[in-house]
Amino acid sequence: MELQENEDRSTPRTMLGRRLRRLRESAGLSLRALAERIGYPHTYIGRVERGEQLPSVALAEALDVHFDADELFVELLAMAQDTLIADYSREVVAQERKALRIQVFTSSLIPGLLQTEDYARELFLAGMPGKTPDQISAHVTARMNRQCLFEADDPPYYWAIIDEAALKRPTVNKKFMTAQLDRLLRAADSSLITVQILPFRQALHPMLGGSLTLLTLKDGGTVALVESFDSGEAVDAPKKLVELVQRFDVARSMALPEPESLDLIRDYLEEYTDEG
Repeated sequence: MELQENEDRSTPRTMLGRRLRRLRESAGLSLRALAERIGYPHTYIGRVERGEQLPSVALAEALDVHFDADELFVELLAMAQDTLIADYSREVVAQERKALRIQVFTSSLIPGLLQTEDYARELFLAGMPGKTPDQISAHVTARMNRQCLFEADDPPYYWAIIDEAALKRPTVNKKFMTAQLDRLLRAADSSLITVQILPFRQALHPMLGGSLTLLTLKDGGTVALVESFDSGEAVDAPKKLVELVQRFDVARSMALPEPESLDLIRDYLEEYTDEG
């Protein structure tokens, strides 16, 4: 991937937009003409050109193919997404696509890889006061793009243990919560995705107040990410990993079996639907 000499001072997002505009204009195409050729709204492409929004993975790939750009846009997108991920989690997130298995426990939120766009947006709005709408949208797009790993030729096995508190706490717009719970149920239809709920009736458990991600890599190794509030730590030390795996196993043993977990999700879905 080659960059123009004046692009090294730009952010990856503005570099991507600038390069897109340069290639489009060199090809003698208007925004509308390019949009018609690759099958995306011209308004969407315009926002990408202006650096207001990141493209989806699919759009980046379509641009690479159309302009024969040798994965330029895919690489710039990956760079831009890296800048939106907290330093402590960047290493682990980068390895998600290489994982054979992803195990996640969350104590108060729906796991990021299973979130809907509207649910994620409300989370970022609540957790990032002062950010502009464009900044929030960039974070949402980055999170949604991470979910493309489920569409890979060899997707990982994904196992989520979710505290019931995540189901109980609604979004501001209740319709977003109904869509989110429906997304959980549809995700669980996949033979590669398991969703279990750790119910309130189990009282205290060893994972209260935080979240844990365990990645099993293709070389047999394991890496972990422990998070709480706005801080976290990537872990690969064997002794600490054994402790974290044990905590996850205890939480899993306390969770409802998947059929009962899905029934509980349906109960909450019905409740939010009635309220809406």
